[in-house]
Amino acid sequence: MSKQSNKNSFIKQAGILAIAGIICRIIGILYRRPLTELLGTEGIGYYSIAYNIYAMILLVSSYSIPSAISKEMAKKLIIKEYRNAQRIFYGAILYVIIGGGLASLFTYFGANLFVEENSLIVLRVFAPTIFLSGLLGVFRGYFQAHCTMVQTSISQILEQVFNAVVSISAAYLLMKTVAQSDNTTQAIYGATGSAIGTGAGVFIALLFMLLVYFLNHCIIKKQIQRNSKNQTDPYIEILKNIFLNVTPIILSTFIYNLSTTLNQTVYTKLLIYLKGYKENAIASQYGIFAGEAVVIANIPIALASAMSVAMLPSISGTYSLGNSKEINQKVDVAIRITMLIAIPSAVGLAVLSRPVVQILFPQEDTLMQASELLRYLSITVVFYSLSTLSNTVLQGIGKMNLPVLNALFSLIIQTAVLVVILFTTEWNFYALAIAAIVYSFLMCILNGISMRKTLGYKLKIKRNFVIPLAASTIMGAIASLSYIIFYAACKSNTIATFLAIILAVTIYFIITIKFGGISENELEILPKGHIIVGFAKKIKIL
Repeated sequence: MSKQSNKNSFIKQAGILAIAGIICRIIGILYRRPLTELLGTEGIGYYSIAYNIYAMILLVSSYSIPSAISKEMAKKLIIKEYRNAQRIFYGAILYVIIGGGLASLFTYFGANLFVEENSLIVLRVFAPTIFLSGLLGVFRGYFQAHCTMVQTSISQILEQVFNAVVSISAAYLLMKTVAQSDNTTQAIYGATGSAIGTGAGVFIALLFMLLVYFLNHCIIKKQIQRNSKNQTDPYIEILKNIFLNVTPIILSTFIYNLSTTLNQTVYTKLLIYLKGYKENAIASQYGIFAGEAVVIANIPIALASAMSVAMLPSISGTYSLGNSKEINQKVDVAIRITMLIAIPSAVGLAVLSRPVVQILFPQEDTLMQASELLRYLSITVVFYSLSTLSNTVLQGIGKMNLPVLNALFSLIIQTAVLVVILFTTEWNFYALAIAAIVYSFLMCILNGISMRKTLGYKLKIKRNFVIPLAASTIMGAIASLSYIIFYAACKSNTIATFLAIILAVTIYFIITIKFGGISENELEILPKGHIIVGFAKKIKIL
């Protein structure tokens, strides 16, 4: 039992990170509602457009550092080369100072290359955050390599809290300075204030990680001193390895995430320059898509992202020992846990899209559009969750070229689909949702084929997909029906939605266990798993 728990300890760490990720998403949702009311969909559109470019430049310059660092350090830590692991950490800091610094300058002075005039100042405010985010990523990667996600989790929550507080405050104060100006000017200033909040959150999180690192400095020094007999790797070799490992991950992650920025660019340029739409109208439409529907759909995907971060050092370390059987076991458990949450989340968002949007973004003029977009995007929760995991597995075993090629092929197909729809229809932002579905689906299929070829891994269709889907279908029907009944009884959308979700989740939990979707051992390796098992036994479903 202890051996099994040890093998799957990354699940507990992923659980910690997932909980933090979900808390962050909830905070993000809670502050996004007043921010949307303050900025309007136009302001949210300017922010989203600038943020997507910022995220891509950050990704190219230093976002992949945590993954690369945790992977490389894990290889050294598993063979107890603590001194070399520490030197990798120092090398990563140098890499980020150079790469992040240049990227920040490039973003500031080259902002006009990426966005239209109204988003220009917003993107320039994001520029310094790229440098700070790179440094923050190094420290997060350091602790992830030591298989502890607590520090990263706390820093993420702190980052989001300060982001929320400063975003709303700065947006309000800046908009107040131009209160007599037109709506577009106010929207630009509000979006700029929100960008300041993003930077403030990253800065506070970085201060926290620095504090934690220095508090642990004595333990780190003792480990290095005990390790003095091992051969020390030269920094030139370390930097070379970081570059060689970061570059494929950057390419893979860049192309994998490029769809958002590429779709945004294609969408904006085609509608403005070929169909004659005004920039503020495009920003408003994009604000509904990216600032409302996508924000909600991304909440359950936090689990897959957390699972991926926790898996990478574990997969990499196990692969370096040549234990492919254990890798397949870890992959199987990770996929099962992720699908047990992603599939019901997708069904829940589809059947309760309007009530959920009404709680979070109750603006009457955008409610119907945001609800329909969320219904379309709900399926991408499953596809993106699975493709995110499979990307990480392929990176962890050194096959980083495969997800790059898969992403590139998927990107070409989905871009062609988007362009055709925009040229031949007036579907506009619905075309963005269709492109996202096409892209995430293709990534799932292609990465699955790559995993089978490289690891011999075979998806357990019944346990990992059929059981969660069957249980989710029943759950979805109950959620939809119970919402109608609860709303008729209390006339409150919020109360009816929460009661329907609680009932549906309880039913899903019972059905999944009864159908054999998850075992007692697998429940126990989850964070606080013994409490879940105890509860399941108490109500006699286990």
